[in-house]
Amino acid sequence: MNKNIYIIRHCEAIGQSSDSPLTERGFTQANELSDFLSNIKVKVDRIISSPYLRAVQTIKPFAENKNMELEMDRRLTERILSSTFFPDWMDKLEATFKDMDLKYEGGQSSNEAMNRIVEVVNDIVASDSENTIIVAHGGVISLLLNHYDKKFGFEQWKGLSNPDVYQLRILQNNFDIKRLWND
Repeated sequence: MNKNIYIIRHCEAIGQSSDSPLTERGFTQANELSDFLSNIKVKVDRIISSPYLRAVQTIKPFAENKNMELEMDRRLTERILSSTFFPDWMDKLEATFKDMDLKYEGGQSSNEAMNRIVEVVNDIVASDSENTIIVAHGGVISLLLNHYDKKFGFEQWKGLSNPDVYQLRILQNNFDIKRLWND
């Protein structure tokens, strides 16, 4: 079993709601991302995306170029930190990287959000697909990367770009994570 999962963070967007579209620059980035992915020269078997508009718009040029269907998966949606507004939300977020079970009102703990995106990866590993793209959001992607590399934490989350691309290679029970995107 040799699997390649290309983990993509969406391009630049206007806002954080589920229906927030890409910016004009984000649409340009989506076309650049399509070219970048085409140059990887692997046959992508599946594209699984968060149903949030900015994620779909990010991968749409590539999917159309390759004449591929997009699969939507709610487990790839962004993590909800809280239903309460925090003026110090960055500090609150950092605390959830230190205590993975910390949960604020109306939100998800890091472990809860991590578990749902890891389920997507486990489903991919159990499938026949060899090369899969998943498109999601910075918060939940950082938790997936943390699952495979405990050194990937809050500071690394802050270093993610829009877009960003990581490759997760899984060979039996071994895995390797490599950042492919250079912004």
